[in-house]
Amino acid sequence: MAYLKLYREELKHNFKFLDQLFKENDIKWGITTKLFCGNRAFLNEVIDLGIGEMHDSRISNLKVIKGIDPETVTIYIKPPPKDIVRDVVKYADISLNTELATLHELSEEAEKQDKVHKVIIMIEMGDLREGVMREDLINFYEKVFRLPGIEVVGLGTNLNCLHGVMPDGDKLIQLALYKQIIELRFKKEIPLVSGGTTVTIPLLLRNQLPSGINHFRVGEALFFGKNLFTDGVIEGMSDRVLELYTQIIELSEKPKVPMGELGVNPQGRTTKVVEEDVGKTSYRAIIDIGVLDIQPNYLVPVDDNITISDASSDMLILDVGSNPNGYKVGDTIRFKLKYMGALGLMSSDYIEKKVED
Repeated sequence: MAYLKLYREELKHNFKFLDQLFKENDIKWGITTKLFCGNRAFLNEVIDLGIGEMHDSRISNLKVIKGIDPETVTIYIKPPPKDIVRDVVKYADISLNTELATLHELSEEAEKQDKVHKVIIMIEMGDLREGVMREDLINFYEKVFRLPGIEVVGLGTNLNCLHGVMPDGDKLIQLALYKQIIELRFKKEIPLVSGGTTVTIPLLLRNQLPSGINHFRVGEALFFGKNLFTDGVIEGMSDRVLELYTQIIELSEKPKVPMGELGVNPQGRTTKVVEEDVGKTSYRAIIDIGVLDIQPNYLVPVDDNITISDASSDMLILDVGSNPNGYKVGDTIRFKLKYMGALGLMSSDYIEKKVED
């Protein structure tokens, strides 16, 4: 059976790197845990780091976090659907919001639960996902400040999450200025400018982050050491927090080119024949995962001698060339992962999850 392994020491290493970086720059931060899909064992490892603040986009996952450690500050990181407002107030200390109608419902529910629910208002800065349009911001805040049971603790933005718009100094300076404008206009203190995610970390490392940005929401950098500007690994961080272990279920020397008339496969693709491969053979290993579990382009073989040929629903085909490492049926093949691949594996009941002993 294939399994996903979390390496505890690699996780601690990346956490210490980020925690020191943020402390040196007087920045508060929390860990975005949606990757773990509520897996209790993995969430325990994150809580044990001592972060004290965790973010998720599923209220069921925040419920698990609160069940493990009620003192952890939980943040619901997308505009809440109306049908879970009750649970958002119950299990999320803070939520990110963009809609007045939803904020009215959060206000009513907070009063029912005798709570003050904290909110961060998200601003549209160009990526065209969630966010209040900038020209509507003053009017929006004016109405939110009137709501009982609601405390505005910040403003924020998301970049790179939909259309790949990258953060830069100008956008983040604008975000910090909106905080100043709103504070002056309404005589209210707004503690947090939540303008940082994994994609913003390289700006911080290059001392290009505007001083007003004081809150980060980080997942991918912690779990993969990812530099989204270069598509590489941040120097000093590890990309080995998570690895996939799979087993070879067949290994044979076969032709490199399929034989017979080529039609459309179940995934809607037609194989293109590489003429230079005609007549050649290589060793092909089949492993016990497929597109049901993960898209092949999200996998990175640890062994550089291995290339991924293709996949069907529940089998992945590897080209191991002349098999220089002497693989045989039953051997284990390891993969590093890209974020979206790990997310798919975490949500699959077919993939076992383990923490390194």
